[in-house]
Amino acid sequence: MSDPGSVDTHGRFVVVPAAYVFLVRDGVTGPEVLLQLRQNTGYMDDHWAAAAAGHVERGETAYDAAEREAAEEIGVSGLDLRFVTSMQRTRHADAIDERVDFFFTSRTWTGEPRVVEPEKCAELRWCALDALPDPVVPHELAVLQSVRSGTTKPYSTFGF
Repeated sequence: MSDPGSVDTHGRFVVVPAAYVFLVRDGVTGPEVLLQLRQNTGYMDDHWAAAAAGHVERGETAYDAAEREAAEEIGVSGLDLRFVTSMQRTRHADAIDERVDFFFTSRTWTGEPRVVEPEKCAELRWCALDALPDPVVPHELAVLQSVRSGTTKPYSTFGF
């Protein structure tokens, strides 16, 4: 018997929501963003990515998910979240590859960012927005480039 919420029952694809947090500070040469080097996650390992990000859980807002992920992944709380963009993206493969991502920045927080999940994060690094490490997860790089250039829009797409 089919799951009542499955695609084959209602004929629609499922969109997976996620929230991303870019901590930003003023550095010596300009704005810096805190990035993590992913490892052992099965997705974009050995790529630099938002220091905190993850799926929005049932009954949770994207803002709530951003706060939760920041606490779980880098040990900070009290974020002053600023909405950057919502990104609809696809890889045109499995239904799991239909995504809606909510990106936030925060310039203030409580606590010192640290690696809380060392099995998933090899390193945290403050990086100048105009000199990002390579490689960065591609859809996140697109957002960081728009933040750097001041061209962010409330809605963006990737992979279409």
